[in-house]
Amino acid sequence: MAKAIVTCLWFDGQAEAAAKYYCSVFKDAKITQVTPMVVTFELNGNKFMGLNGGPKFKFDEAISLMVNCDNQEEIDYYWDTFTKDGGEESVCGWLKDKFGLSWQIVPSNLGELMAEPERAQRVMEKVMQMKKLDIATLENA
Repeated sequence: MAKAIVTCLWFDGQAEAAAKYYCSVFKDAKITQVTPMVVTFELNGNKFMGLNGGPKFKFDEAISLMVNCDNQEEIDYYWDTFTKDGGEESVCGWLKDKFGLSWQIVPSNLGELMAEPERAQRVMEKVMQMKKLDIATLENA
């Protein structure tokens, strides 16, 4: 039987605050357990554990969570929500939320847009010029 893979996110005493924040961002979300050391929660059916591990480790861009968005309204919602209150825009659809966790906010059809090599090159040229991705621009590339 396959075992579930749970993403563990290391926080410096902010695990519960982060879990509450992430659960407020996603419609299908819930906190499933809170202890002084860990908080478990689910976002869109994906399981996470927030660990109050202390100041030793920080998030960096080596890992990110990707949100596939079906339309520009969804991209705008996640982008605007994650970049306010201390979040930071990056490039190519990447950003950091107020806890320093990196996210990729991308169109669900990005793989399809990148399937044909010549079009993929045009799409990537557009992606490289953007911070928040614009679906119409990518579809017209």
